[in-house]
Formats: sequence, structure tokens, C-alpha cells
Amino acid sequence: MSVLGGLTVLVAAVAAGILVVYWVKQPRLDLKWRLLLFGAIALLPTVAAGTSTTQAMGDTSTVQFCGSCHVMDAHHDDAIDPKSMSLAARHTRNDAFGEHSCYNCHAEYGMFGYPLTKLNGLRHVYLYYFGGWGSMTLEEAVSELHTVKPYPNGNCLHCHSGLGKLWLSVPDHKAVEAEVRADKVSCASAGCHGAPHPATAAARAAKAAKAGKAP
Repeated sequence: MSVLGGLTVLVAAVAAGILVVYWVKQPRLDLKWRLLLFGAIALLPTVAAGTSTTQAMGDTSTVQFCGSCHVMDAHHDDAIDPKSMSLAARHTRNDAFGEHSCYNCHAEYGMFGYPLTKLNGLRHVYLYYFGGWGSMTLEEAVSELHTVKPYPNGNCLHCHSGLGKLWLSVPDHKAVEAEVRADKVSCASAGCHGAPHPATAAARAAKAAKAGKAP
């Protein structure tokens, strides 16, 4: 158990202990017990809520958590595959991303990026339990599920600024720089760095081809 997790359990246990003792003994409600009950009812639960929320926010940003739903198995397995050369796998092996690569790549950035990202995660939870995702087979999920909106190049440029000599030394980068910054050309397109999750991209392309539509 982590430090924050242990602290949450300890604080909750202390609060519960105070309430149980008061309920069993029914002591006179003097100043001491007023302070103890204030701590058990208001102060300690607030501390427990803060520590548990902080712990949960960290845990829900890990690759392991993102892969805990079966519909994400293909994404998760590829990302942690030491032999895979997909963008997802290479970023997961990067120490700057490590076990938080899913969050770091898919997070909203800016002033309200963190809460917006977590709210979008709650949307995924809702769709899993109430939107049909939970009843999908992995094969169905791989071809059916997709991002709500096109992946923004800004997420790539958050780390790969596009201002370094190495980036600018690539002729293709310079040729499409304006289009990349305007999101008219995707960094993760077939003609550039390729799909971050090749297996899922291939499944969607095959489904679109079968239906006679563009992927």
C-alpha cells in the first residue's frame, strides 16, 4: 500500500473509532467531545477525501489502469511490448513517459487540461458500464472504438516542439510545418510517423474498406 493509501485508511479508522466510542459510551457532550466529534465528522473525512483523491488521480494515470478494461487490451499489450516499434510502444519505453504514457499522450493541455482529461476519463467509465463497451468482444472494440475527435498535433508538439535543429533538418518537416501546426496534416498519419496503435488502425481501415468507405 502506498503512503497516501495508508494515510487514508489510518485517518478513516481514527474517525470511525471516535464515532464508535462515542456511540457506545454516550459520554457527556463537553468541549473535548465536541472537538473530537468535529474531527471525526468534518476534519478527518476531509483529509481522507484529499489523500484518497490524490492517490486515485495518480493511479488512473498509469498504463496499467488504462489497460484494465478488456476493450483496451490490444492498445495496452502493444504499448508494453518490448519488441513493438509502434509509436505507443516507443513512447512507453521512453523514461520521460514510462508508465504514464497513455495519459501523457492523450491528456488535454493548458490551464484546465488535467480536470478536462479526468472528466473525459469518467466518460469512458460511463460508456464502459452503460454505453455498451463492456459487452463488446475485443475484436468488436478494436474496430469500433475510436477517439472522439482527431488526435491534435499539439499533443505531439507539447514535447516535440518543432523548433529544434534535428526536427527542422528533416525536409518533410519543413515542407509541411504550417499544415502540421494548423492540424491539416497529422503527425500520426500513414505518410508521416504512422498510427500510434497500428493493430487498431488496421482493423478500422479493413472495416472501412469492407463498407466501401474511407477509414
